[in-house]
Amino acid sequence: MKKKRVIGSAILSAAMGLSVFASGAFGQQVESNETYRVVIQGPSAEKAKAKSNYGVRWDFGQNGFTTTVNAKQYQALLKNKNLKIDKVEEVKNSPVTAAKPGSGAASAPADGTPWGIEAIYNDSSIQSTSGGNGVKVAVLDTGVNTAHADLAGQAEQCKDFTQRKTPLIDGSCGDKNGHGTHVAGTVLAHGGANGQGVYGVAPEADLWAYKVLNDRGSGYSDDIAGAIKHAADEAVRTGSKVVISMSLGSSSKSTLIADAVDYAYSKGVLVVAAAGNDGPGDNTIGYPGALVNAVAVAALENVQQNGSYRVADFSSRGNPATDGDYLIQERDVELSAPGRAIESTWYDGSYSTISGTSMATPHVSGLAAKIWAQNPSMSHTQLRTELQNRAKQNDILGGTGAAAGDDYASGFGFPRVK
Repeated sequence: MKKKRVIGSAILSAAMGLSVFASGAFGQQVESNETYRVVIQGPSAEKAKAKSNYGVRWDFGQNGFTTTVNAKQYQALLKNKNLKIDKVEEVKNSPVTAAKPGSGAASAPADGTPWGIEAIYNDSSIQSTSGGNGVKVAVLDTGVNTAHADLAGQAEQCKDFTQRKTPLIDGSCGDKNGHGTHVAGTVLAHGGANGQGVYGVAPEADLWAYKVLNDRGSGYSDDIAGAIKHAADEAVRTGSKVVISMSLGSSSKSTLIADAVDYAYSKGVLVVAAAGNDGPGDNTIGYPGALVNAVAVAALENVQQNGSYRVADFSSRGNPATDGDYLIQERDVELSAPGRAIESTWYDGSYSTISGTSMATPHVSGLAAKIWAQNPSMSHTQLRTELQNRAKQNDILGGTGAAAGDDYASGFGFPRVK
């Protein structure tokens, strides 16, 4: 299969229905049935008028509010010199390799503790996993099949942020894509009632299944930002320790998502995000992983090189100019974890093996939950430092850009269960 861009560029033309130049008709007017998701900024009085006229999907305060408008309304907004109008970016999560419906899925896992679990536990004979009790992991993705045998009883919250008529539907998080269910399984699958299923890193953690991407694996940055802020507010409301796990992103930086990540971090939430699948060139890391307040995770493959696991070629790289400083700046890879050929739960109740930094991210999210449960007095910043320190103990030397110490391919290294 030809490599896809996992955390690829924002596809605005398709997402926003832009057809000004459609059908080869240069200068053609936007068709009346087109809709646009926009963010509107401006003076308070002007924003209030716009809210009254068009409604509000998400209100981000000083950063404006988002709404959906038709073509005529969009043209009118563009002519309003008192308002700033921007299209809302689209974000994707397509893995490098993905099982399609009816293809690549198995009724039983080939291995209940796949190689990534064995690697992060540093135990090739491990038969089951444990840990994460009381910690909440918010998986922001295509939703989760919460009825999957290996995930049954794990979902404490199930919410949909993708529907057009309302920004948030409680009790709905269905997944018809597979990606979100796969990610959730790697975080906290418990092996099923008979223990013959697949295991995640921290099966005693609680799942907050937040559907922020549609069944094609794409979604709007305002919905993602809204879900991030919601998870942070829920962490405060419930007094919970929360890890946000995001196997999604874009090559461009969304101000809405960046501000939401900063907000969540300020509330004591640890944010973990995929580095992207645009490697092996440098400075290919995607957002939100590239943000300073998000832990960017690169993908390892089950190949030994120079005495360590190897960073997959597809895994996005960070900035080589910051190699060796052991500091996290924007566009830095922070950690690495198993991401090639990862088996986990699938949307139809079966199991599937796919690859991507999307698959590496939940390994770290699960490990974070496990460590936090063992050390409940830790702050989220202390937890992040602990992950970094464990990564330093497992330096990655294999793959393009990997080198001794902090490097732009693997970051600080591969954190493991002690």
